[in-house]
Amino acid sequence: IVAASLSSGALDRTGVPVVAAFLLLGVAVGPWGLGIVDVGFESGALRALATLGLALMLFSDAVTLERTEFRRRRPLVWRLLVPGTLAPAVVTAIAAWGLLGFSPPLAAILGAAIASTDPVLLRGMLRSPALPETPRIALRIETGMNDLVLLPIVAVAILLVEVASDTHATHAQGLGRLLIGLFLLGPILGAIVGWAGISALSWVRRRSGVRRDYESLYALGLAFTAYAAAESVGGSGFVAAFAAGLLIAGQDEELCDCFLEYGEATAEMLLLLTFVALGASLIWTGLRVIDWRTILFVAIALVTRTIVLFPILARAGVRGRDRRLIALYGPRGLSTLLLTLLPVFAGVPGAERVFAVASLVVLVSILLHGGAIVQFVRSHGRTRAALPQAAVESASPASPETITLGELAALRERDTDVVIADSRTERALRNDPRSASGAVRLDPEDPVRDATAKRLSQHATLVVYCA
Repeated sequence: IVAASLSSGALDRTGVPVVAAFLLLGVAVGPWGLGIVDVGFESGALRALATLGLALMLFSDAVTLERTEFRRRRPLVWRLLVPGTLAPAVVTAIAAWGLLGFSPPLAAILGAAIASTDPVLLRGMLRSPALPETPRIALRIETGMNDLVLLPIVAVAILLVEVASDTHATHAQGLGRLLIGLFLLGPILGAIVGWAGISALSWVRRRSGVRRDYESLYALGLAFTAYAAAESVGGSGFVAAFAAGLLIAGQDEELCDCFLEYGEATAEMLLLLTFVALGASLIWTGLRVIDWRTILFVAIALVTRTIVLFPILARAGVRGRDRRLIALYGPRGLSTLLLTLLPVFAGVPGAERVFAVASLVVLVSILLHGGAIVQFVRSHGRTRAALPQAAVESASPASPETITLGELAALRERDTDVVIADSRTERALRNDPRSASGAVRLDPEDPVRDATAKRLSQHATLVVYCA
């Protein structure tokens, strides 16, 4: 955690994927380094980190889903999540079966896991002001939604391996229970937990109020509750966590904003700690399976998505640079490893070899896609620095997160409905009571309720400064 905090600024500026730094940190504390930890597949800590990390990743993906863009770009979303996700999974599975000799269920697990586009590796690029709107939205939707398409494939394949030696009746019963858990119990219980949680929060807000920092903890509690509720009755806790996040996103915007302040950081912390644990030794098992067959498989696994998406995006009306950015930047990372850990934890025979091959794909992807992301971010930095001041001042805001004073002036010239909000902490305000001309003071502990009380327009562009 200390390493992540101190290196966050430098990694953001350079575009170096934070997962690469954490893999190296894992090596440093593992058997090949200081020998502090040696995490194996049987480790309870690894199981807890992987399970909680995957559940929180699915929950945060659902909570932060941009519903307006999802509806507005429905044809593009459908192509990304159905043919754009399933076709690479099928092609990769066939390659795993034909080249590497995996059984069909194990090949399906590997194909589905490798088809997952990793949000952690892409985070630096998605935050870059140079990334156009269409690729940004497409990649966010893909990384946020395609795991929900792929998770059922992994779960069903695990069951098929487990019951391969059972009777037909037992097989049918087990498959039926799994399908009910995946497609019925998981979504229903997740939605119930999300609805009950939001209802309880609204009731308490009206009567006694809830501290904003505890609302972010509350969101995490709902994610874990949804997972536990589904798992306790044989449902899919991961699907339940996603369903709870979707319902919360549709019902309570304030909780969603609050979750972004803390919950998303917590999810990322768990994922990065998982990378440290895997980087100690397990991920490097991928280097042991290198031969001409696995090298050919890795090449197929990493180029299939690009080959599939180019014609699909063209039919969706995405062309030129936007199509290249979406199709070429599809890294495989922690989400792939988490999906392949599920059969390992279930004790599926041959699952450790599946994980080793997936690890090799991830390591190569970190080198190739991570290097491309670094180049993209650095190129943007040089381009931004080379712009004349007049060009900068006439530009639109660089990103939804930051805006320069020149961009603010240009925005106010184009749009009269702009509100400047002073949301500094009380301590910062005491140290410097000066405020921007015309700024509205918003309580940083409860900005939504404060903005409502001050009757700020919900359609205005809000520019906030804080410290």
